Amino acid sequence: MGKSINQRVLMMGNEAIAEAAIRAGCTAYFGYPITPQNELIAYIAEHLPGPGRVFIQAESEVAAINMVYGAAAAGARAMTSSSSPGISLKQEGLSYAAGADIPLVYVNIVRGGPGLGSIAPAQSDYFQSTRGGGHGDYHVIVLAPDGVQEAADLTVLAFDLADTWRMPVLILADGVIGQMMEAITLPPVRSPESLPDKTAWTVGGMNKTRTSDGSVRKARHITSIYLIPEELENIVKERFKRYERIKKEEVRFETTSCDDADLVLVAYGTAARVSLGAVEMAQKQGKKIGLFRPITLWPFPTEELEKIAKRGIPLLTVEMSMGQLVEDVRLVARDSAPVYLLPHTGGVIPTEEEVYAKALEILEETK
Repeated sequence: MGKSINQRVLMMGNEAIAEAAIRAGCTAYFGYPITPQNELIAYIAEHLPGPGRVFIQAESEVAAINMVYGAAAAGARAMTSSSSPGISLKQEGLSYAAGADIPLVYVNIVRGGPGLGSIAPAQSDYFQSTRGGGHGDYHVIVLAPDGVQEAADLTVLAFDLADTWRMPVLILADGVIGQMMEAITLPPVRSPESLPDKTAWTVGGMNKTRTSDGSVRKARHITSIYLIPEELENIVKERFKRYERIKKEEVRFETTSCDDADLVLVAYGTAARVSLGAVEMAQKQGKKIGLFRPITLWPFPTEELEKIAKRGIPLLTVEMSMGQLVEDVRLVARDSAPVYLLPHTGGVIPTEEEVYAKALEILEETK
């Protein structure tokens, strides 16, 4: 750490996420190495440990997520990170955390799949990320940066959202964003006094915390198991009421040249960066092509994209997968607008020229 506030630095995406987490008040990190997120865990290992702060390289991804659960239940701002196969191993623990209303942050620097796949960047974890990922009825907030600066900024936001809504928050980036270097302004260091007070619900402290009448506080039991079906149903329904509030209050997106566009690209992360280049190519040629970039993949910016779809113009989803984001775009568009897909998978990244050519082809077809 030790970098001054507002200092402009050149950082790799993985390292920027790690530094931003430390500055956001993360005091506990538990993880296990996997490419292409190893720079993140290496940076945390070097810079996090100190008085009141702990780093542990766990024996497995399964162990790591359960350590995060325990630390977060005790009140720490806790996190983990991995890449696609490792995130799959963490899903049971993430489901437990969601079922126990535990706030935590986790990072997925996505690689090609399925299986061990490749170590090249991909976006094929979209379904897993936006549909919870593990068993049961639950959601996690999913934040998708398109560069190193936003990766750092969204890391700070992730910790705040996790604490505000008491739930897991995922930073979903691909290997390009994790490995690329950009000049960024680091977020300010958060003081411990500025962080949320969690003593009303966390475990621990029974021998120190006393109630108003002077008696010692009783032990708390944080769990996700409720063996009476009606009790579990009521708890899940209450949680989903919170999710409805999140859908209203935490939607984030960015639009570029969409107001008078004849076609709008829909993409996130690295695919959005490529798509922005295609938009700029179109502008030079006098073509009206826009870009809609969801930043929260859950909650998805449904209402905002729906306004564009209702104009009836074609929507082209650009993905580093065989087509997952496109399903949410189709749900939004329904019969209002035609939806097209430009897919790549296995670590293949679309080019600006390819996206622009596909957009022109669609515009010609839909004249």
